[in-house]
Amino acid sequence: MAIQILSGVTAILCLYYGYVVLTLLKGWKRIPNCVTKDSTVFKTFVSVLIAARNEEENIAKTIDAILKQHFPKELLEVIIVNDHSTDRTAEIIASYADQGVRLIELNEHEKLNSYKKKAISEAIADAKGELMVATDADCVMGPNWLKAIVSLYEEGSYKLISSPVLYHQEKSYFEKLQTLEFLYLIGLGAASIGLRKPSTCNGANLAYRRDVFYELGGFNGIDDLASGDDELFLHKVAQKYPSDIGFCKSVDAVVYTEAKENLKAFIRQRKRWASKSTKYKDKKVVALGITIWAFNLIILLNVVLGAFIPTLFYCFLGALFVKIMVELLFLIPMVKFASRRSLLLNLPLLSLIHIFYIIYIGIAGNTGKYYWKGRKVK
Repeated sequence: MAIQILSGVTAILCLYYGYVVLTLLKGWKRIPNCVTKDSTVFKTFVSVLIAARNEEENIAKTIDAILKQHFPKELLEVIIVNDHSTDRTAEIIASYADQGVRLIELNEHEKLNSYKKKAISEAIADAKGELMVATDADCVMGPNWLKAIVSLYEEGSYKLISSPVLYHQEKSYFEKLQTLEFLYLIGLGAASIGLRKPSTCNGANLAYRRDVFYELGGFNGIDDLASGDDELFLHKVAQKYPSDIGFCKSVDAVVYTEAKENLKAFIRQRKRWASKSTKYKDKKVVALGITIWAFNLIILLNVVLGAFIPTLFYCFLGALFVKIMVELLFLIPMVKFASRRSLLLNLPLLSLIHIFYIIYIGIAGNTGKYYWKGRKVK
């Protein structure tokens, strides 16, 4: 009887997972490709915001990429907040003062749990732009990055725009696996926007109106969590303006960063990302996450018990096959968009590893504390 129940639950969760991923695939396809306008027709003043902490190895590349934008200089300002760096980050930022880059020093003496949200809030308070465009201090982008985002903004009058973030310059097989998995995550976030049910985005490439930020109280209500300047704020906007959120589906709009070089750094990052789920107000999103976690758990149970009960081992093989196939169907347009088709060869192994990863992160990310930028936070 127990075997039949487990087999039945496995079949139901397989069907549900397949339905969810294929529905999200429709969401991705619904997003139109963005057309970048000529820079002479823009009218929106843009403030690019960066919170930086101990980024002396990366910050100059990021600033250089922003200053090389094919976007009207009179409509652009760059504000970087130095979050108590102990290296040369502030010195490097200050060296760009003659090129219009403004440095703000975060001087918080009392301990905060969300220094990044505080840094972004300080930058917005000092900003003059209509559209805030946030990125990270370890990112680079092509020269048409702002043109693509602002083209979509002016075309659709969106309140918030999420744009793609991709890993590049992988130095190991582990980093290639991360690149494929990250493509999946970025695709899921974009697809949810395509379905008008926004769930995830990435703060390394996020734009929103300054007046909307203040209308919704900024990060008030979500400032007790270290992370969440992206997804949790997305949810605040979606609650008020569900139809006014867009995704910039353009290679020009891509921001590039690098994968984590080792497992320890990767786990810390994913624990931080997972920690935000406890603050989701949309319980449908929470329920979806729990169900997907349960799907991976049931696969693991089948393979463990399958060592003693052959029937359950076949259930494991069937569930793994379904998982790989629906993820393949979803990832095909993602790797095409990113021009990284060869990464699909790693999908079978990634799908298998993903089972253990999802189960562990689902628990670890919602319990205890984690380290971020040298600080222990929650």
